[in-house]
Amino acid sequence: MARDEHAHQPLDTGPAPVTTRYVWLVVAIAVVALAFAVARLAPWRDLDVAATNAPDIGGAFELVDHTGRVVTQADFAGDFMLVYFGFTSCPDICPTAMQAVAEALDDLGDDAARVRPVLITVDPERDTPAVLADYVAHFHPSLVGLTGTPEQIAAAARAYKVYYAKVPSEEGDYVMDHSAILYLMGPDGRYIRHFTHGDGADEIAAALRAAL
Repeated sequence: MARDEHAHQPLDTGPAPVTTRYVWLVVAIAVVALAFAVARLAPWRDLDVAATNAPDIGGAFELVDHTGRVVTQADFAGDFMLVYFGFTSCPDICPTAMQAVAEALDDLGDDAARVRPVLITVDPERDTPAVLADYVAHFHPSLVGLTGTPEQIAAAARAYKVYYAKVPSEEGDYVMDHSAILYLMGPDGRYIRHFTHGDGADEIAAALRAAL
């Protein structure tokens, strides 16, 4: 019986086709390029202000603190600041942020003396100095509440790039819609980074330790 002499010959695969090798080369180059790009991109909130084009956040303000005293940004010079815009009748977001700030400061121990936490109201119509004094006392002894005229609050909010708006409620009253951002400012008044609503006390404390 006739036999195919090539039936049992091993298959010679030879070098990979040129097309296949070209595809893998392109993929490898793309992976390296992507890794390089990712390494260079970082969230802007974590950048060193002195070495980058960080957002122009912060600036001059003139407001009234919870003791009734007129204050400006100069009263906080030389200290780190944690600045938050909110309002005392905020149901959950604002008290959650203030509690996280209080826990972070407690975690710092004696170093907390170098940090000035500040709550600037976006509801000056209802948040008088007396109302703010009662509110801040529930969180931390160093927490400063600031209010002012609607024009003064608007100017401060513009400086910190904060959004807020009065929203009518079903009960015929109103609530305040606002940015839920906590800013960390340096002793020179310059922006360092910010925290969002999902950031807790541990992250805030760690950032403060790195900055102090």
